[in-house]
Amino acid sequence: MTPSTADHAQMSVEEFEQLARTAPETVTLEFINGRLEVKPAPDGDHDEIIMWVAVQCVHHRPDLRLYRERGLRVEEYRNGRARPDGTLARARRFAGDGEWSSSDGVLMTVEVTSYGYDTDRRDRTEKRDTYAAADIPVHLLIDRDNDTLVVHSEPEKGRYRQQTTYGYGDTVTLPAPVDVTLDTEELKDYAR
Repeated sequence: MTPSTADHAQMSVEEFEQLARTAPETVTLEFINGRLEVKPAPDGDHDEIIMWVAVQCVHHRPDLRLYRERGLRVEEYRNGRARPDGTLARARRFAGDGEWSSSDGVLMTVEVTSYGYDTDRRDRTEKRDTYAAADIPVHLLIDRDNDTLVVHSEPEKGRYRQQTTYGYGDTVTLPAPVDVTLDTEELKDYAR
């Protein structure tokens, strides 16, 4: 697991939530490993990729929904706060919840890399480990720098035991409990 700064957090979870509530709509904040993170605004290709995942999942599993930037309580003792690009769960899973929901019942998180300076640390490492520590069964990383999809599964002790990498154009089978097969040919349209 990524070294935690929870013992030396920049602020308390309560202070973070107050800050997140008052942040302008143009800024999305997360609290990962005791640090305040500013999530980059998505570009058009990023949005299209998330919609592509949503359409594919709902086509195969109409009982599911891909929620965009759903606030989740994550990390040990639920002290972290993350907003995955996509959160796959059964329809109505978050009905009645406030801004931050428990990760219970989340089947998969989806992150699409941004072209920021901290993408490697944030998208490829910290958030993956955060979702594993929250026991989210599947994490899908769509890595636009490498034109790949990385499927992480079988969380155990804060790590995903399985990791499989596919190229754009490959057929990708997402394991249980998601049980969806993705046709990734369209992703080639968003490659740089």
